[in-house]
Amino acid sequence: MLSPVRARAVAGPSPHPLSRTFAAGRPLVCGVLNVTPDSFSDGGRFASFDRAVEHGHVLAAEGADLIDVGGESTRPGARPPTLLEELDRVVPVVEALARQVPVPLSVDTSRPEVMRAAVAVGASMVNDVRALRSPGALAAAAELGVPVCLMHMQRSPEAMQEDPRYRDVVVEVRTFLAERVRACLDAGIRQEHLVVDPGFGFGKTLAHNLALLASLDAVTGLGVPVMVGLSRKSMIGQLTGRAVGDRLPGSLAAAVVAVQRGATLLRVHDVAATRDVLAVLDAVDGAG
Repeated sequence: MLSPVRARAVAGPSPHPLSRTFAAGRPLVCGVLNVTPDSFSDGGRFASFDRAVEHGHVLAAEGADLIDVGGESTRPGARPPTLLEELDRVVPVVEALARQVPVPLSVDTSRPEVMRAAVAVGASMVNDVRALRSPGALAAAAELGVPVCLMHMQRSPEAMQEDPRYRDVVVEVRTFLAERVRACLDAGIRQEHLVVDPGFGFGKTLAHNLALLASLDAVTGLGVPVMVGLSRKSMIGQLTGRAVGDRLPGSLAAAVVAVQRGATLLRVHDVAATRDVLAVLDAVDGAG
């Protein structure tokens, strides 16, 4: 069995507040906060401002290293909200949590307007499922100077699960992410501010997802931290036959495998349970 790969400090100084988080010396837990009415996992439970802020406090209390706030559902078949809808959902929540919780905040968006607005009120990171390919997004991220997560997705959420195909999913995902890293570096974004995500479930079949997870070290070999989002995904349901609300054991098993194959950040719904699993892994690794 492979040893868990710890989050590592990148070479060179970085003034950004998240640098200490990324250099924690252990896998990090990113709590999911969907402020959408149609999320696949929580069905709009946190779509209201009050409930979203309350859940942000819960995630922080459970030990999240980072909280990812998103106003666009990217479940298969989802249609994007208008710009105004996304701003109205995300910005007030980010602003409130930035004042109230001692945990860095990430904004899950592909729109440069939302990136700028969220960072202006306290977001410390941009998490983009479209890997800064939307018009103006790359320039905005370079201008803002915050860490960015670049995710792989085949096509768009509306069509991504319509017969996704690859000749070699591992090679193609790695190549795409390497190209986006290079585009960011060319735009002036610092390497120590880059994170990549192979995009489990985004334009991929169960076989594709399993191949990526089994060969995750191909992505970790890019030399930047890797974030993995497997929590409650449909692949867990396909493997276990469980409904979304019953996928915690399968999600935790997938998290263990991801960490053992080099994942640096785990994007999860169940922060406390994930931290417990990582505590056991850390203890065993330390004893060995």
